[in-house]
Formats: sequence, C-alpha cells, structure tokens
Amino acid sequence: MSKPIYLVGGSKGGVGKSMVTMALIDYLKSKGESVTLIETDTSNPDVWKTYGSETNGIQVNLEDADGWISLINICGSEENKDNTIVINTKAANNQGVQKYGETLNSTLEELGRKLIALWVINRQRDSLELLKDFREALPNALVHVVRNGYFGDESKYQLYNGSKIRGTVEKNGGKSLTFPDIADLLADEIYTNRITISKASVDMPIGNRAELKRWKSLACAMFNEVAI
Repeated sequence: MSKPIYLVGGSKGGVGKSMVTMALIDYLKSKGESVTLIETDTSNPDVWKTYGSETNGIQVNLEDADGWISLINICGSEENKDNTIVINTKAANNQGVQKYGETLNSTLEELGRKLIALWVINRQRDSLELLKDFREALPNALVHVVRNGYFGDESKYQLYNGSKIRGTVEKNGGKSLTFPDIADLLADEIYTNRITISKASVDMPIGNRAELKRWKSLACAMFNEVAI
C-alpha cells in the first residue's frame, strides 16, 4: 500500500488546524518521510506559505468538484507515489466535503492509500456536530479526534469525553488525542515570520528553543500513536 493521506480537519476557524498541520509535517519530515502538502485554505494559506516550498505544496479549492478531482489526481500521480500526503483544510469546509467527499472516498482503494483524519476540536458542541457530518461523508476515513491543549487539558473536554461520538470514533479504531499547547511567544513568531518549526528550532533564542524542544517532544509522542 502507498503512503497514507493525512487530512487535518475541524470545519471551523480558530481550533488550531494550521498548527497541527505544521507539527505533523515537521514530525513526518523528522522521520525521513517525503511530504506533499495540499493546502485547501486558498484565501489564507498560512501553512502553504510556510511549508509550500519544502513539500511541493499545492493549493486546491475543495468547494467545487474540480478541486476534488485535482486532489485525487495529485494523490495518484507518479510524482507523489512515494510521498505522504498532508491535507490542510479550511474553516467551513463541511459543505464541500458533504457534497463531493464521496469522490475521494470511492477512490481510496484504487489509490492504494489509507485516509487518516485528524479532527481538531475545541470545547464547543459544534466541533462534535461537524465531526458527525464529516464521518458520514467520508466513511472510509480512519478518524482520530485531537483535543487542542490551548483550550485546556483533557479533563476540560467533558462534552467530548462523555459523548456518543467518542464511543463511535474509538469503536471504529480511532483515538482520542491531546495536542500540546504551544507557548504564545513561539506560535506568534512561527506565524508572523512564516518559519518552519525546524528552522525555529535553530534560529530562535536559547530559551525559546528549549521550550520548542519540549513542545515538539510532546507533539511527536501524540503523532507516534497514529502514524503508519
């Protein structure tokens, strides 16, 4: 089987999808993986602007059928056959997923790729409602739920922790994960200067680098639980 497709979703703004995507790319590259980034937030492509040049990054609009056709062709191309695909999705993408998601869902077997979704949530109810819609649109995806530590530790996610959707996710092989909170000082510098995490690990002042190293080790431990 070819390398997997990782889709970082959440379908709403402000839950931390971009940072999870950047941490995932950094993790995969640290493991020696070749990565192709597909950026679907074409209006505010933060991840593409930071990682596009070192991942053969491509911008694709998944709000219409043409975009989904392009996405599948990228995943199936000879150029990317040995690459892990990372898809960074935009906020409010559930309409496109519901309308055209079956286009990808039905081609996974022919592509020979497993679709792994990292669904990033905050503590609000709509994160879970949107996840239900996503799972119905892409039933062949293996879905892991990522509680963003920025909004509190695992115990603060009471709504998700006791929900039926958690039981369904875990029954189908998914995991409930917690993404470590990154210090505002580090996040601001990465976003403002559009520097990769690996470059920040070298260029930042010593205190920043020490904290970034600690954070990276926690992020890597999380990704180790779901990596193929």
